[in-house]
Amino acid sequence: MDIFEYVKDACTRAAGAKGARAGASTALRTRVLLRAAELLLGENDAILAENKKDLARAAENGVPSVMLDRLCLTEERIAGIADALRAVAALPDPTGAGDTFTRPNGLRITRLRVPLGVVGMIYEARPNVTVDAAALCIKTGNAVVLRGGKEALFSNMILATLLRRALTECDLPADAVILLERTEREGVAAMKAQRGLLDVLIPRGGHGLIRAVTDGSAVPVIETGAGNCHVYVDAAADIDMALRVCENAKLSRPSVCNAAETLLVHSAIAAEFLLRFRTLTGKRLELRGCNRTCALIPGITRATDEDYATEYDDAILAVRVVDSVEEAVAHINRYNTGHSEAILTNDINTAEYFRQSVDAAAVYVNASTRFTDGGEFGFGAEIGISTQKLHVRGPMGLSALTTEKYFIDGNGQIR
Repeated sequence: MDIFEYVKDACTRAAGAKGARAGASTALRTRVLLRAAELLLGENDAILAENKKDLARAAENGVPSVMLDRLCLTEERIAGIADALRAVAALPDPTGAGDTFTRPNGLRITRLRVPLGVVGMIYEARPNVTVDAAALCIKTGNAVVLRGGKEALFSNMILATLLRRALTECDLPADAVILLERTEREGVAAMKAQRGLLDVLIPRGGHGLIRAVTDGSAVPVIETGAGNCHVYVDAAADIDMALRVCENAKLSRPSVCNAAETLLVHSAIAAEFLLRFRTLTGKRLELRGCNRTCALIPGITRATDEDYATEYDDAILAVRVVDSVEEAVAHINRYNTGHSEAILTNDINTAEYFRQSVDAAAVYVNASTRFTDGGEFGFGAEIGISTQKLHVRGPMGLSALTTEKYFIDGNGQIR
């Protein structure tokens, strides 16, 4: 079958299942998620076996070790995915919520939250996204068509099978969750053409993937994922705290989108801070710095404009010394992707200036950027982190997968 026909068939089946999903009770949708969590834990060994196939193939194809970490599943990570399913199950269902008001002419208007419909999800080698995206869609009555990266195909297939089994066991259509098992590049173009079947496309991954989805799509797109995040260490920062936060923001998991990619340091404390930071991180981290940084830390690579614009997803950090918070904000707003930015300072006025001036979905004061995450925000899971401003922004939980619908009751009013 041609890839366009294959994708259209999958989207058609998902569209056929969305009505049954949307009409299901909250209790029934919740039961699906709880059953899916049980199935994941019960099939732990089988999931790990499929994941090993993906890891072996990825290693053979030269996938970097830092990216293999995204792909890898362990017993602990599977338990974490099951916990996320339970967390989403425990959250209030946003669908059906709303308010009612009456106009002077007697019209009674009710505004309700309703599912988006059919969500198309395009993502890279992170098997947990398969479950997170499906869980959020199940809870909100949406259907979802999943297109993961080829590196995670075996993992995604078994996870999708278990999710579909949970739906079937709870008397809901399995086609409310469909995984595209063909991963050729043309599949992305095919999904972009499914206007009328897909209500929205959500790409989750690096800049290249997001651009490939947004350019020329006939289906509305919510951009997520790309994270060129910054941490600015102000002259009034607690240096000991700043060292801990910067190490965490960059090195706790370098391959994720909320990891810091650029460190900005005020010139008043740059000498002390950067030398201590270099000692703390050592060979674990490659630094690329401006002229002043290179003078303070001899032997590091000189940073270019391209370095400051890059989301490394690796143990590499661009560094720049600045003379003011205004200079730091100007740098961030020039190079960032609208994801997450942080300032470390004990000056309240400086913190407030930074918070109001930086253009990003999440702005931190004295905390690591690594907290930009649906689970950490109390959303149970996330379908992605929106870096745009229309419809939603930041971590996308349940409410982000709904829209508004108006019911209007009258008694013969005309205009």
